[in-house]
Amino acid sequence: MKHAITLKSPKTTSSRRVDPDNPPWSEEMLGPPTLKRGRGPQKAPTKVLTTVRLDADVLAFFKAQGSGYQTRINDELRKIVAKGLTTRSTRTRAKAARAG
Repeated sequence: MKHAITLKSPKTTSSRRVDPDNPPWSEEMLGPPTLKRGRGPQKAPTKVLTTVRLDADVLAFFKAQGSGYQTRINDELRKIVAKGLTTRSTRTRAKAARAG
């Protein structure tokens, strides 16, 4: 049969007196525990989480320019959208023009 082990209180010596100017911390003084992880939700969600597969050299080009490479990729894609390009590339359009 195992015996319960109880912790003994530390011995109080003259060097362990409570200093009235520096009392020990209590749970009340510390307040409730807070846990923060990450940035939290966006205040006004404007972006969509997605996965895009890029060529290694394209990704290396944007990463080599420093932090914020995802924003720069988004800006470049936005420029293409603003030009109103369709899903067909300019190379396909050139072939169609020569054929027609």
